[in-house]
Amino acid sequence: MANLGFIGMGGMGGPMAGRLASAGHLLSLFDLDPGKLKPLSAEGAMACPHAKGVAETAQILFLMLPDTPDVEAVLFGKNGAAEGLSPGKIVVDMGSNSGAATRAFAVRLAKQGVSMADAPVSGSPAHATRGELAIIVGAEPAVLERIKPYLEVMGKSIVHVGGNGEGQIAKAANQIIVALTREAVAEALRFAAEAGTDPRRVREAMLGGLAGSRILEEQGESMIEAGFSPVFRTHHLRKDLDNLLNEAEGLGLDLPCSSLVRRLYGGGSSDGQEEVATARRPVA
Repeated sequence: MANLGFIGMGGMGGPMAGRLASAGHLLSLFDLDPGKLKPLSAEGAMACPHAKGVAETAQILFLMLPDTPDVEAVLFGKNGAAEGLSPGKIVVDMGSNSGAATRAFAVRLAKQGVSMADAPVSGSPAHATRGELAIIVGAEPAVLERIKPYLEVMGKSIVHVGGNGEGQIAKAANQIIVALTREAVAEALRFAAEAGTDPRRVREAMLGGLAGSRILEEQGESMIEAGFSPVFRTHHLRKDLDNLLNEAEGLGLDLPCSSLVRRLYGGGSSDGQEEVATARRPVA
């Protein structure tokens, strides 16, 4: 049993914190929406009025926040976590954020004797609920050893890719593949449908060949059926693409396909699909 903190109780953070609570750990919680704290506080977790309060009680503080500015505000803003952190504690950022900013945050925290890890996740709220997330870690090896038992409660795959910020770079690479593959699957299935070929049979054929992918398997059918139940907010994917394109620009690297897909996702809210990062329209 450990004293843990969790800040950010949204669609992913809520079930992730729930996994830690179910494992018997003592949790301190904060979210800008106090209502999101009620389910776990009713089970014994401590709701705090600000990030500082969470940091004062927790030895390891997990963050699951929407964007890099949110992480900076929670860490270093008024009543931020940095005000309550003491030497030997660890901050684990599990959101998808800027690698460069993550490295800068780690340097600032190190001046307080506080370690940082970036451990962005891949998966859906359903994966989070089942503890089946894929977790990509950027941290010093000694820090990873301390946080790994808790990561294993939330994920089924934990891969250490390097130091601070490198987990975020790996997650950005993941999002390139996710975004481009999702668009490719949608276009392929629509092409088949418009050509008069049953997209269901085309999908079945592709699943057995080199074009097979988890996106084709898990989301292809919903694209065909126009079963657009919310799975991921498109503005989060746009944010991820913006972050990775900014990183690429800093490296002098051109990513033309990522740039194109980013522009395509830029219209997500105009066609009623803001909540859904799958095909932009039915394919059949």
